[in-house]
Amino acid sequence: MSLNKLALIRFKILDDCLANRLRRWTLDDLVLKVSDVLLDREGVATGISKRTIQSDLQIMRSDKLGYNAPIEVIERKYYRYSDPGFTINRAPLNAKDIILFKEAIELLKQLNGFQQLEDLTEMIARLENNLHTGIQQQPGYIQFEHNHLLRGLNYIQPLYQSIKNATAIQVEYRSFKAKTAHLAIYYPYLLKEFRNRWFLICRCKDGQGLLNLALDRMLDVSVVPSEPFVPYQGIAFETYYNDLIGVTKSPKDRARKVILEIARRHAPYIMTKPLHSSQIVLEGNGEWIRIRIDVVLNFELEREILSFGAGLRVIYPRDLAARIKKEVDASAAMYEVPVKGS
Repeated sequence: MSLNKLALIRFKILDDCLANRLRRWTLDDLVLKVSDVLLDREGVATGISKRTIQSDLQIMRSDKLGYNAPIEVIERKYYRYSDPGFTINRAPLNAKDIILFKEAIELLKQLNGFQQLEDLTEMIARLENNLHTGIQQQPGYIQFEHNHLLRGLNYIQPLYQSIKNATAIQVEYRSFKAKTAHLAIYYPYLLKEFRNRWFLICRCKDGQGLLNLALDRMLDVSVVPSEPFVPYQGIAFETYYNDLIGVTKSPKDRARKVILEIARRHAPYIMTKPLHSSQIVLEGNGEWIRIRIDVVLNFELEREILSFGAGLRVIYPRDLAARIKKEVDASAAMYEVPVKGS
């Protein structure tokens, strides 16, 4: 059953009234009280009808929301709870609630690395026990892509807590290009996932701009509570990452117009799963279509373009087209060299 915010507020107001034994509440009193509070708190000036309040009381009496409120009518006129200690704020979860809650947790648990989800699983088991319900294990109905061999997932939890608590961290990190690991202090701001890899968006104590550190390249993470935390003061991340594919971007990077020509056989994939939210179709014929996206030119964009092979080519900008051509030529050259031992 779907409820809006105002309905939940009405239930709370009615709950306060029905639990108040110092006053006797008629239906008209309840209507007036709910109308006054909604006007004061939410600015709702249209008033509430008797039919709405009667419907609310019926829902509260039922098990639709798990309330099962013991609402009685005294002298055929006054409404109250028959149990003086009852309140919907302490209404227990029913077996149906537990099942729905459990299904939601099973979906969330596929986000590897969050200890809170394991804690929720234990809480569900306790709730099941308290309700004496034998909820059977159900098969999974949805499966997300994840790589169980991916390293660094164990750092999600401590990094998440460091971001939440605004705590500096020390990270031992070794990039793909580095021969040795590097130890430094960072201020963590955001965890971001791309193509099933997790990245920490942060700032190094000894640097100025934002960095993205791949969790699978981290060798060790520890909290440094003695280090004063420097909060992020830039553009909100919801906006900052709107104009790129992936995670690689500097504060100076700006989106550029990119025009791509796509072979017709690949068009359905591009149309149903756009490369970027800015994607628009410019023109096309029976052999190809041209699209435009406005994105930052970064490593992830190049990898995305190359993944289509001969099914996609860059029309504009020319510098991006030149880089893609260089990669394609290098890839083709590898097949001209005989494989040893073949």
